[in-house]
Amino acid sequence: MSKADPAPRPRDLTPEEFREWGHRFVDWVADYLAHPERLDVLSKAAPGAVRRRLSPTPPERGEPLEAVLRDMTDVIVPGLTHWNHPGFFAYFPTTGSGPGILGELVAAAFNVNGMLWRTSPAATELEELVLDWLRQMMGLPGAFKGFVYDTASISTLHALIAARQAVDGLHAREDGVGGGAPRLRMYASSEAHSSVEKDAIAIGIGRRGLVKIDVDTEFRMYPAALEEAIVKDRERGYRPFCVVATMGTTSTTSVDPVPAIAAIAQRYGLWLHIDAAYAGSAAILPEMRPMFAGMDQADSIVMNPHKWLFTPMDFSAFFCRRPDVLKEAFSLVPDYLKTPETDVTNTMDYGLQLGRRFRALKFWMVVRYFGVEGLQNAIREHMRLGRLFRSWVEADPRFEIMAPTAFSTVCFRLRADDAANQALLDRVNASGRIFLSHTRLLGKLTLRFTVGNLRSDEEQVQMAWELVCRDGKGLS
Repeated sequence: MSKADPAPRPRDLTPEEFREWGHRFVDWVADYLAHPERLDVLSKAAPGAVRRRLSPTPPERGEPLEAVLRDMTDVIVPGLTHWNHPGFFAYFPTTGSGPGILGELVAAAFNVNGMLWRTSPAATELEELVLDWLRQMMGLPGAFKGFVYDTASISTLHALIAARQAVDGLHAREDGVGGGAPRLRMYASSEAHSSVEKDAIAIGIGRRGLVKIDVDTEFRMYPAALEEAIVKDRERGYRPFCVVATMGTTSTTSVDPVPAIAAIAQRYGLWLHIDAAYAGSAAILPEMRPMFAGMDQADSIVMNPHKWLFTPMDFSAFFCRRPDVLKEAFSLVPDYLKTPETDVTNTMDYGLQLGRRFRALKFWMVVRYFGVEGLQNAIREHMRLGRLFRSWVEADPRFEIMAPTAFSTVCFRLRADDAANQALLDRVNASGRIFLSHTRLLGKLTLRFTVGNLRSDEEQVQMAWELVCRDGKGLS
């Protein structure tokens, strides 16, 4: 081949081939979703097992999709923990619902980058629309503007950077957080998600810049302890700037007393961020709205439709009452990104990332398919099943409840030592039929059971309790 000869051009699937293989893969996915209970919910793969069964070097030449599909079935699937399994009761379950999965497919086909309004107007405007739908569903005032990020960890990071930007006289965007400025302090309860601490590291105040406030017997932040910490820090020359309240803590799903916390934040001029990543979905139920009192007083809120609104990972909804401050913190527009449009949202101005996936499409399809009523009824049923499981635990003298059940999460344990509870957890999870997670409450290893998967029904919950009772024999 001479220097002038072009390299062989790789060939994509033709429309006919794509249609053929699209049917094959969609049929495969439909079969997978039809009977996920035939698989072990928790992977039994040993470390390194998946890699050992796949080639350590990339293929020199393209391979047939038949071989790819075979390896996906034989190697990848056994190496997965199946979050779409109806026996997944660990962490906070998620559901990749059919409409959401189809939305991901179409979004991948469009393959747009929604960094600017101009680069795909529909991507920007649909994001604004569906987050306004969600705002209305949650009963939030119209002052909140919504943005889509990937996870709550990143949404909270954006909240803290905006909070830092709002500090009078601090020019962290230009000068950083050093330079002799008063050291910043932020506050969250000892039950707050670990991402809050990671984000404190990321914004430059360090782990010591986060003050963890004690909680009461129901694992809720003490407002009086918060105010005391703020006053002491001010006296010592620190600059309090932000408080993170949690509505639905990770371990117990407890709800901090936000009205009292909001009043303190306003009194001392602190940014109030609310982490409602899991429980925020329940705010779409009118009867649950009192649990979320004070949410409307926040400066920013995060909730994740990929946790309990049946939207495939990942989709984190971030609401900000002061989007102008968020834009001040992040907007940086080089010449090659300047466009003539006015009165439009360029989403790159409101976050760290430039490129943006078309995440809004899948949530739009989920809401349109289920409707608000369908989503509400699913969450109601999950909370009923959580209460049902709790009632069985309470009725069995071998077990004890460790925390209130505010939503659909039950924290319980054997009336025995940690070793016995660990053995129970290991036995249950080794069954392959259900998956439970754990936490530590009051110094004791505690099992967590959470209902949140669209495919989990009363039969699955009954089976889970029977497994817990069976595997708990002889341990208490």
